[in-house]
Amino acid sequence: MTEHTYREAGVDIDLEARAVRALVANLTYQRTGAFPMLGGVGHFAGLIDCGPYALALAVDGVGTKMLVADALCDWRTVGIDCIAMNVNDLYVMNIEPVAFVDYIATDALSIEKMEQLGQGLNKGARLANMNIVGGETATLRGLVNGLDLAGTCLGIQRKEKIVTGENIAPGDLIVGVPSSGIHSNGLTLARRVVEEYASYDTHLPGGAKTFGEELLTPTRIYHEVLGVTEACTVHGMCHVTGGGLLNFRRLADYGFSITDPLEPPAIFRWLQEAGNISDVEMYRTFNMGMGYAFVVPPGSVGAVQSAVPGARVVGEVTEEPGVWLRGVDIQ
Repeated sequence: MTEHTYREAGVDIDLEARAVRALVANLTYQRTGAFPMLGGVGHFAGLIDCGPYALALAVDGVGTKMLVADALCDWRTVGIDCIAMNVNDLYVMNIEPVAFVDYIATDALSIEKMEQLGQGLNKGARLANMNIVGGETATLRGLVNGLDLAGTCLGIQRKEKIVTGENIAPGDLIVGVPSSGIHSNGLTLARRVVEEYASYDTHLPGGAKTFGEELLTPTRIYHEVLGVTEACTVHGMCHVTGGGLLNFRRLADYGFSITDPLEPPAIFRWLQEAGNISDVEMYRTFNMGMGYAFVVPPGSVGAVQSAVPGARVVGEVTEEPGVWLRGVDIQ
């Protein structure tokens, strides 16, 4: 039986990392005068110094989840995904999202699609308590095939409240928070497996949803984060997006040992079995049921669990660098 991988499906995350490094290596210019950049490039969001405050910018899109929406002719929830993928990248630095602009590129405009995209964007903005202040729609026939949805988010926070991961230390505990499902990452591989071994309109074995409905379940917006950071000490946070557990490498040079991962929802178990996908490949590609994580001193665990339903300790920070899954280095 063929062993499916993200690379074989068309996405090479190692190549992507090298390509991004090649791009960033050439981004050497820094503005002179007021409002300089804070920190470097490579965290979940970029920061701008505004006196006692920092402004933050994040940008992301829905990716090939749009192809599932097209297959089901259902675009009502992908706007939530677009908002979520951006605001979650601000939450990991304890930054409050305040404004958003969307970008829609398409080969042909559809009133129905635009109405449904607007519904999802509006719901996502409400969940994140954020204004959508503008956007851009471009008809690019010949360049774009279908429709792509992306956006940019602006956030703000007092500089002393920003969480960068610099206080992470061995002995800190990793508290995982459940995802709502596959979110908006790994869809290239997920679609390959579903299209080869099932179909979007058939039901997941033992489940109430079809495969298409499972894949379109919107990304969870982790708005509880801002309350958690007010209630207890948080050393770092991770949005588990593309690259799975490898996202922890953005936080610190220590090791992140996941010894007791959250139970993956049924969609992940089916994808792994049907696609003959290894544990390492699954956890390097998907969130596997943990869409977000707090890195906290042991005394903060109770406060996190009180504020975020389903949160629990899944591992700890170690001296030895790397990202470890039950003792196996997945890098």
